[in-house]
Amino acid sequence: MINSRSSKVTSGRWPFRAPIIFLLPFLLAGGGAAGQRKKTIDPCVDPDNQAQMNQCAGKAFRGADAAMNQVYRKLVSLLDEAEQAQLKEAQTTWLRYRDANCEFVAHEYKGGSIRPLILASCLADMTKRRTTELKAQIKERNL
Repeated sequence: MINSRSSKVTSGRWPFRAPIIFLLPFLLAGGGAAGQRKKTIDPCVDPDNQAQMNQCAGKAFRGADAAMNQVYRKLVSLLDEAEQAQLKEAQTTWLRYRDANCEFVAHEYKGGSIRPLILASCLADMTKRRTTELKAQIKERNL
């Protein structure tokens, strides 16, 4: 009996199953990792559809807004109390204008899937221009 059993183990496919079974989890894990790498590609590099374009425009606006806020805080730190109050009022008024203006620009596309892209692009463009203005104020005060 022992001989018949050992002959089964050495003949047929059994000796090759152990290495395959051992390697299978690593092969599957490697395939999953490759799939995950594809998911990390930024859709904003080359958006495929309107939804992605809208999301990317929103992302661009949030980045521009964060940059403007950082520059705004730097300018505030250079001002005395009276100037800080003036800047705060000017900035609040500018934000209301920006938002109202971009809503007007995007209104033409009301109900359309492109409207969020138009709105976010307008907001980003105006915010970048305001950041440039605030940087100019910092530069003038550092002379």
